[in-house]
Amino acid sequence: MRKVGNLPRHELIGLEVEVVESENPAEEDIHGKIVDEDKSVLKVECEGDEKTLAKKGRTFKFKLPSGEECKIEGELLEGRPEERIKKKLRKW
Repeated sequence: MRKVGNLPRHELIGLEVEVVESENPAEEDIHGKIVDEDKSVLKVECEGDEKTLAKKGRTFKFKLPSGEECKIEGELLEGRPEERIKKKLRKW
């Protein structure tokens, strides 16, 4: 599994995602393709249904176009997508 790197500064729509940890155990193992996002939620299409997942309190695993997988805490993804690129990232 790859380190976070600069994933929070990139477009997330279209990436495959899986919830690996959540405050709500029923959300764990939800997986699908991100179809939309705003400052506090990701909208994921899974099995023909669209689920809205809060970013805060969850850990996500993204499958990158290169085939690599990256695990990241949802708190690092909070904020409007267009403003996220300006954020300073903490070192991992």
